[in-house]
Amino acid sequence: MTSAPLPTDRTALLARLAEPLRYDLAVVGGGATGLGVALDAAQRGHRVLLVEAHDFAKGTSSRATKLVHGGVRYLAQGDIHLVREALHERVHILDSAPHLAQPLAFVMPSYKLWETPFYGVGLKMYDLLAGRAGLGATQWLGAGQTQRLLPGVQPQGLKGGVKYWDGQFDDARLALALARTAAAHGALAINYCEALEVLHDAGQAVGLRLRDAESGREFRVQAGCIVNATGVWVDTLRQQDAQLAGQKLAPMVEPSQGVHVVVDQAFLPGEHALLVPSTRDGRELFAVPWLGKLILGTTDTPRGDVPLEPRPLASELDFILTEAARYLKRAPTHADILSSWAGLRPLVRPGGDAGSTKSISREHTVRVARSGLVTVTGGKWTTYRAMAEDVLAHCVDSGRLAALGPSRTAGLKLVGADLPAGSAPVAISQPQGLHSYGAEAPLLASLPGAERPLAPGLTEAMVRFAARHEYARTVEDVLARRCRLLFLDAAQAARAAPAVAAVLQDELGRDAAQAPFEQLAAAYAQQDAATGAVFSNSGMSLNEPD
Repeated sequence: MTSAPLPTDRTALLARLAEPLRYDLAVVGGGATGLGVALDAAQRGHRVLLVEAHDFAKGTSSRATKLVHGGVRYLAQGDIHLVREALHERVHILDSAPHLAQPLAFVMPSYKLWETPFYGVGLKMYDLLAGRAGLGATQWLGAGQTQRLLPGVQPQGLKGGVKYWDGQFDDARLALALARTAAAHGALAINYCEALEVLHDAGQAVGLRLRDAESGREFRVQAGCIVNATGVWVDTLRQQDAQLAGQKLAPMVEPSQGVHVVVDQAFLPGEHALLVPSTRDGRELFAVPWLGKLILGTTDTPRGDVPLEPRPLASELDFILTEAARYLKRAPTHADILSSWAGLRPLVRPGGDAGSTKSISREHTVRVARSGLVTVTGGKWTTYRAMAEDVLAHCVDSGRLAALGPSRTAGLKLVGADLPAGSAPVAISQPQGLHSYGAEAPLLASLPGAERPLAPGLTEAMVRFAARHEYARTVEDVLARRCRLLFLDAAQAARAAPAVAAVLQDELGRDAAQAPFEQLAAAYAQQDAATGAVFSNSGMSLNEPD
């Protein structure tokens, strides 16, 4: 899309929300799934509203491993349908936003003679499932080739390896591109606007009672169909909807926590990612170059609660660092962690005893309540577009939404994707900068402060652009999701917070919540906010479940 970006002035957005309109579709939840539904519906011609209680991608959708992939692990579990669907959807993401999603080569190092042929055959099956949507052929590697591609790999006992292809992306910025593209197609998308209640008429869901988080002002909107796409929090709205009809529902979601840590890329130089398909306890380990740093992860830990800001457990950090030390020539320690974060996967609860969350399918589920409320949860980032199609099919089949033709998102370019002819996107593995804005980079460069850096990869102009065109309302919005500094180097993000707050105050005319962000950054940096001391792995309360 090459047109000028839409402004995201808060007053104007709320004025639109106050208009006495009846929406064809109201979506609750501004993560990958909800944004995908809103974009698909808006492009088909529906009148669409999307509300998010916090910021877009505040929860799970900004805390992924940053991979656009079919899921090698799911192939090993025999979930062929999910893998095939994800491999084909992977191409749509890469094509729709080449400035935010690109192919990435992975190497599985082998330390036992049987591993190279065993995993190589499995990854050839991965290639076959991808078919013409493949990104590159799987290759068997010798020990020398593996070391050249992974200069930081542990050489002792190395027998060889396997190279294969998947993709990586900037999850929060892709979510933002979905929101902005949906808005460009007529949808009204508003963050910091909470859905308090599903409104009913004769037992049917007919609208929402909303509250603006900043002013406390309430709104009532009417909608023909309401979609609950709030991820791990879907049961809250489901139960509220059911209680009005005198029902009590069993929970849908079995939350699972995934933790990642970020260290300097010097631990694994180069452009290839490392994958260990089975660690000592049967989990996967990724070491992925991303925006100039190295992401290590992940974990799969059952949780009984769903906090907005989950924190890594001490045992999870131990697991990641211990396993990384087995495969990297130089072992990272707690002192090397630049940032750490946890995300909650909205796994669909199976019947009976759930057991380990590692065994729960990552497929999504759509349910239509007696009231007509449509709930979707589960799934994965890579399949967001297919999930949106399925949700809208349920909306149409339930009689709540008119059929306006099939989805047209398969070839849709997202905001910023129309790069000049002959130009190639900068690799996402490189440090963050103008390249993540794609075709909008020239406009960004024309704003005040384009030459004034506030932090590595962040200028004053980027903050102004975030406030004017990207819905940013707080320091956290800018440093966590418009720019990814909180996820890359939390201490640097804390140092940049005062300067970002000053620019936001100039743009928004109000305080931009600097102090809460500094506390959050201290937690991501594993530091005490008051003393600056780095937490050891001693089971301190910061690392325990809420």
